[in-house]
Amino acid sequence: MPAVAPADLIVTGCTALRHTDPDESDPGRGADGIHFVPDTAVVVREGVIAALTDTATAAALPAASRIDARGLVALPGLVNCHTHSPMVALRGYAEDLPEQEWFNDRIWPVESNLTPRLVALGARLACAEMIRGGVTCFADHYFAMEAVAGVVEETGLRADLGEAFFSSQGAEGRARSLDFARSHRGRAGGRITTSLAPHAPYTVDDEDLAATAALAHAHGLPVHLHAAENRAQTDTALARHGRTPVETLRRTGILDTDVLIAHGTGILERDLPALRAAEGRTAVATAPRGYLKFGWDTTPVRALVGAGVHVGLATDGAASNNTLDVWEAMALTALTQKRHEADPRWLTARQALWHATLDSARALGLGDRIGSLAPGRRADLVLVDLSGPRTQPVHDLAATLVHSARADDVRTTIVDGRVLMHDGELTTVDVPSVLGELRTLLPDLLERVPGRRIQEYDT
Repeated sequence: MPAVAPADLIVTGCTALRHTDPDESDPGRGADGIHFVPDTAVVVREGVIAALTDTATAAALPAASRIDARGLVALPGLVNCHTHSPMVALRGYAEDLPEQEWFNDRIWPVESNLTPRLVALGARLACAEMIRGGVTCFADHYFAMEAVAGVVEETGLRADLGEAFFSSQGAEGRARSLDFARSHRGRAGGRITTSLAPHAPYTVDDEDLAATAALAHAHGLPVHLHAAENRAQTDTALARHGRTPVETLRRTGILDTDVLIAHGTGILERDLPALRAAEGRTAVATAPRGYLKFGWDTTPVRALVGAGVHVGLATDGAASNNTLDVWEAMALTALTQKRHEADPRWLTARQALWHATLDSARALGLGDRIGSLAPGRRADLVLVDLSGPRTQPVHDLAATLVHSARADDVRTTIVDGRVLMHDGELTTVDVPSVLGELRTLLPDLLERVPGRRIQEYDT
């Protein structure tokens, strides 16, 4: 009998978060969708989970590398479903402002000074933050995406990237978004996927949205955009056009593509039939911390789930959210949904974990590759230490993970079987070097140039 080739990596002794039937189309929306299996060993070969077994069985298997995870909890890597990673360079730059002033007077003017190097440095710092916080995949919507793609390749993360565009840029903006999406999908050994990225229905006109939908069909690309970000946007759209932002997405064909809608706190009950009838994969990314800062309502998760919409968790950019902490997004999603529904039974901790992992992966069209610990899935996983006083004692493991654990409880982050952080030490990002260069460039970035706005917020 031929000898078995050594596994690339075996993680032993952990308690593993598992999903019930992750290949089924609609499992796990309730508490029964998640369970925890003690004394699990994860066997990794060629970037894929080859087997899930027990520690004693794994001890007999040859392996190039082993991680002793006794006392740790193994989770599928968290997915940040909507962010603008380079905006960490603007963290704290525009605070305590309504969104009109935030965009028009602070953010969009300073973004006119962005260079590809600043974008790369911001993205690299963002990737370091996400790796430390157990995020293994993120969906990015920004400018100079070629620079971000290079950072993703170097740091080892997984990402869906979209080059943002506005109608004010003319046909060139849309063409650049398509060019990037076609030329970069599948890069970094398949860790990079791409989307077309119109900014929003209030900055991209109906003609451009319809053209984007046609391009998405022609080239097999998904669409990632903002829509119905808050109730004021929806009310303004109704007053000006007689239809909601979601109805504009239906009218222009965007809902017939695979679409990821950022925020959706302004989605109304009248929008649900259009979302339910959408011909493509429809998903909404919710980032509750920013909504609290802007004084918005929250995403109607329960109604969206009832309409068959995937709901992923997100942080938005650090300029509005201040952190890229999906652990915080999990806790705030559970809490704001309880308040929104006036029902302590919705959203439960297990549901929050389900949305942060498998449903977030499905929101990006990656549910068959990541989002769960199962044989055949890519080996994207994180190890969490709950031994500290903040997380003890553990009566309900799901509740402890969502409501007590924090990003700094993550000890190890693995993507495609590659260890990006081990025992709290980053292996692919030199943070002091990034910060040193970023600090020298920040004065040029923050020199606001009047009249060079990328776009004006007017909804």
